[in-house]
Amino acid sequence: MDHQPRNAVFTAYSLYLLSSAFFASNVVIGRAAAAIVPPVGLAFWRWVLAFLMILPLALPGLIQHRHALRASWKRFLLLGALAQGVCGAVVYMGLERTSATNAALIYATSPVIILMIAALWLREKVTPRQAAGIAVAMAGVLVILTRGDAQALLHLSFNAGDLLILVGSATWAVYTVLLRQTRSSLPVVTVFAANALAGVVVLAPFYAWETLALRPVPLSLDAAIRIAGVALFASVLAFLTYQKTINLMGPARAGTSLYVMPLWAAVAAWALLGEQFQMFHLLGVLLVLPGVALATLPPRTAPAKPAPAKPVSRSSEA
Repeated sequence: MDHQPRNAVFTAYSLYLLSSAFFASNVVIGRAAAAIVPPVGLAFWRWVLAFLMILPLALPGLIQHRHALRASWKRFLLLGALAQGVCGAVVYMGLERTSATNAALIYATSPVIILMIAALWLREKVTPRQAAGIAVAMAGVLVILTRGDAQALLHLSFNAGDLLILVGSATWAVYTVLLRQTRSSLPVVTVFAANALAGVVVLAPFYAWETLALRPVPLSLDAAIRIAGVALFASVLAFLTYQKTINLMGPARAGTSLYVMPLWAAVAAWALLGEQFQMFHLLGVLLVLPGVALATLPPRTAPAKPAPAKPVSRSSEA
């Protein structure tokens, strides 16, 4: 990207910032919707709308690859249960009980949890630098869980919402590792649409139970705006801008947008929700983000030394 025209570099970094902001909108809008829309209903209608929004782009691929999709239906249901089910409904349950700022900081540790799962499950080697990053990031999560109060550790007194967000973060890590283990040759838009539809199928019975036994999604403009917000911004636009960022910057650089997400969420939560940025949040930022960066950023490689110039022969001059 270093040799691209200035306009292309500006476009790449603009999309980089936009994608991180769109991902951050999930916890902010989810927190704003918590008092109005029940969590499973929010997750269910989020993915119904996201599927319908992406369908015009995904339909040719869904038709063309229908046999491959049908053959992998169990895989898509599992991935849908993890990404759209747990990482949707359970996270929204957490947002009923904790702040958007807390949620964004805890969720930012997903790459570190991915490293831990890969090390324990896939026996992938963890370098000393990665181990240090994991320790620092997890210390930051502990600060957030305890609200900076060491006495909470003695009594194991944690906010239930923070713990639910941590479950969502760990589930996203499991989903990512499974996705890496079962890579598909299908187009990314096709896979996104298939995952969204699988998530709707998985969530449907829980949504029916929530509607009948607890409370239904209210038929109001306020509820519709919040559901449409997470569907459009946190799902479709986040996906499209992130994929475009990967195309322009490569996956390694694009993946670092997760480090910016908590900062977007904190600013938006302060401006829109009136959440106060407290001292334990600052300490969490100073531990979580450098820890994640230390654990996940690829090491710098020294530039290769140029080969010694060969003497020019007369035949090569000709």
